[in-house]
Formats: sequence, structure tokens, C-alpha cells
Amino acid sequence: MSADTQTPAIILHSPQMGENIGAAARVMGNFGLPDLRIINPRDGWPNDKAFSMAAGSPVLDAAKVVTDMAEASTDLTRIYATTARPRGMEKPVLTARQAMAEIRQAQMAGEKVGILFGAEKSGLPNEAVAMADAIITLPVDRSFSSLNLAQTVAVIAYEWTAEEGAPAEFEEVSDPASREDLERMFVHFEDELERAGFFYPPEKTALMTQNLRSAFIRGRWTTQEVRTFRGAVKALAIGRGKARIQRDD
Repeated sequence: MSADTQTPAIILHSPQMGENIGAAARVMGNFGLPDLRIINPRDGWPNDKAFSMAAGSPVLDAAKVVTDMAEASTDLTRIYATTARPRGMEKPVLTARQAMAEIRQAQMAGEKVGILFGAEKSGLPNEAVAMADAIITLPVDRSFSSLNLAQTVAVIAYEWTAEEGAPAEFEEVSDPASREDLERMFVHFEDELERAGFFYPPEKTALMTQNLRSAFIRGRWTTQEVRTFRGAVKALAIGRGKARIQRDD
């Protein structure tokens, strides 16, 4: 099994400072996490400050720079979002230690997992958090809860390594759906809902879509379940078309 499937991917969502990207890559190298994915870095790529701060970490040399969340998570079956704010979404909220134990079990069962980190000032956008299976929070002082990006990655990386000696108890997962499969299912379903006039009023479309996706993510879909659901959506769409024809007749 490759290193990428044995360890979680670290995903930096719209990071601002090259220094923080480099520091995150450096600590990932320290703790044996090779898979770094960077979404739309503010100051462009490559970034001299990032490479200087990485101090020769091989993680940065192999980092994948992508344009959006979908591209960063195509091959993943599970995502954890690091944020201090649950944002009112109905998602499990875990400590770093609890999350690393759960992630290790998922990895051992063949899943590919990503851990998502937000930008230094704004954190993670709601649409990114909606795509996560669970939220990771750290027990920081609520009066000063903002952590440096690289520091947060360091805490998670340490907890991952500390979990390495934990008992290997896990249950087999039956062919979990990739994020690419889920994204296609979401788009298919949302297109049909749009045609059916579900999104009303129009200004609430984004919120309604976010809530639907968040609910689906909690279901931990398998590839077969995605195929079945898309087949059901297609059948309903075809049936709706037949009903229109009959009414017209």
C-alpha cells in the first residue's frame, strides 16, 4: 500500500502566507505525512517563501496545487474539517485525538481520508465544511481561539503519530464512495431539483444545497448506493416527463 493510502491527506484551503504553507509542509515531513494538497493559494505558486520555510521538506516538492475543493478531494472517501465553529451544522464534533483514532480505523479499512484546514484570517467557507464528515476542534481558550495554520497542522500531525500505537480495531467498509462519485451524484440530484422548481425562493438556493449535501455526507455512502440513488433520480425524472406528456394528451 502506498504512503498516500496509509496516511491522511492534508488539505490547505486558500492559504494566504507562503511561510505558513512551508511551515505546514515542514511539520508534515517531521511526522511522516507526505500528502499535501493546496487549494488556490493567495500569493500564487510556486512561492519562494514557502520553500524557504519548508527547510528542504520533501513534502512541499510533491505538493499538489489545485483550484477548488472538488479537485482536492476527488479520490477521498472521508473528510474532516478543522474549525473552532460548528456553524450550526449537524455533524460529529471530535477532538484531534478522537478524530485520529477514527481516521486510522478508516484508513486500515481501505478508505482515503483528508483533513481540511482553512485560511489564516477567514477559516473555512461553509460550503467546504458542509462537505466534511466530521469537525475537529482543539481545546483552546475561547477568548483567543485563533490558531496559526501551521501550528494547527502540527497538532494534528502529532496526534496522528501518537495514535500509531493504538489498538487496531476497525470494521470493514464496503467500497465507500469517493468524493468524485458523491459530487456527480449531488450535481445530478440538484439539477433535477432545479428543473422541478424545488429551490424557492432563488436566494436560498445556496443554503438549501449546502444543507442537502451536509445531510448526504453523514450517510457514509458506498459506491453501489450512489449508483442506486442516481438510478432512482433518473427514473423519477423520466417518470415526471411521462406524466407531463400524459397531461398534455
